[in-house]
Amino acid sequence: MTDPDPAIVTRIVAEMRRARRLLFITGAGISADSGLPTYRGIGGLYNDQATEDSFSIETALSGSMLEMRPEITWKYLHQIEHSCRGACFNDAHAIIAELQNQFEVCVLTQNIDGFHRDAGSRNLIEIHGDIHDLYCTRCHYAATVPDYSALQIPPSCPHCQASVRPRVVLFGEMLPSPAIQHLYAELDKGFDLVFSVGTTSVFPYIAGPVVQASQMGTPTVEINPTDTNVTHFVEYKLASGAAASLRAIRQAFEASSA
Repeated sequence: MTDPDPAIVTRIVAEMRRARRLLFITGAGISADSGLPTYRGIGGLYNDQATEDSFSIETALSGSMLEMRPEITWKYLHQIEHSCRGACFNDAHAIIAELQNQFEVCVLTQNIDGFHRDAGSRNLIEIHGDIHDLYCTRCHYAATVPDYSALQIPPSCPHCQASVRPRVVLFGEMLPSPAIQHLYAELDKGFDLVFSVGTTSVFPYIAGPVVQASQMGTPTVEINPTDTNVTHFVEYKLASGAAASLRAIRQAFEASSA
C-alpha cells in the first residue's frame, strides 16, 4: 500500500488550521488495521459469495430471515462477532478521538464493531448499530456483552424466552430514527471539513454528506486505497490506508503547531 502523499497531507492540514467542526464518515476500511476484514455491507466476512447454507449473505443477514429462521441469521452474526473478538481499535480510531481536543468532531460510522466508542469518540453516530448491544424482541430486556462466547446461539431472553437480537441494522431494515435525526441535526450545523475514511460510499446516506459538502464548497478529504463512489467529488484524495494516513496528518498538524 502506498504511503500518504506528503504534499496532499500538507494541504489537508492547512484546511484543518482554518476549521472548527470536522465530520469523519467511516467504513470497514478504518478497522482493517485492527485485523478485521473489509466488506461493502454489514460485518466483514463475505464479498458477493454465497454462505454455506446456499443463501447470499444479504439474505442470511436480513430482518426477514431473523424473523423466520433466527438460527440462520445468528449463525452468521456469530461468525462476524467472532472475527471482531480479541481485536481492538487502532491508531485511526484513536487519532479521530484525540482530535476532539482541538475541534468539534462528529463521527458517522457504518461499522458495528464499537471501536470508535471504545477509542473515546463522544459525538458518535453508529448508523448501523453495535453488534455487542442486544435486546429482546418482545419485552424490555437489553444488555451489552463483551462478545458472544457466553451466548447460546440463537439466544433467548432470560425474562420471557422470546428471541434476542443485536441492535444492528440488518439487510432490508430501516435505519434507526434517532441516528438519522442526530445526523440531520449535525449536518444542519454545518462542517468546515469532511473526511470519508475507508468506505466505498455505496449507501446514499454515507455518500450524501460528502457530495453535499463538495457542492457547497466545503473542503472534502477521502482516505481510501481505491477509488469509490465519492472520489470524483472530493478535493483531496489520499490513496493510502486509514491508520497510515491519519498518522501522517497528525504528525503534520502537530509540526505546524510547534
